[in-house]
Amino acid sequence: MPITKEDVKYIAALARIDVPEDKLEGMTKSLGGIVQYVEKLQELDVADVKPTSHAVPVGNVLRPDIIKPSLTNQEALAIAVEAKDGCFKVPLVIE
Repeated sequence: MPITKEDVKYIAALARIDVPEDKLEGMTKSLGGIVQYVEKLQELDVADVKPTSHAVPVGNVLRPDIIKPSLTNQEALAIAVEAKDGCFKVPLVIE
């Protein structure tokens, strides 16, 4: 599928990218090369390839869930600069 300058202009408009006229020819060649490569990849027989989201096995690194004593509300609020009604009071950041 050959890529034209109009295709590049259209894609640039969708992406809200300003492509100057002097760069349009190079972008057309680059995008055309990418499309040719993808077309070549589509020729591959991948019927026996299992779908995967990672090239290498990935496992979660989790620690055991151990119940430990935690701070009381008063202990946590002991370091607060300002507290109100048992909660940390922080400055308003919404304008």
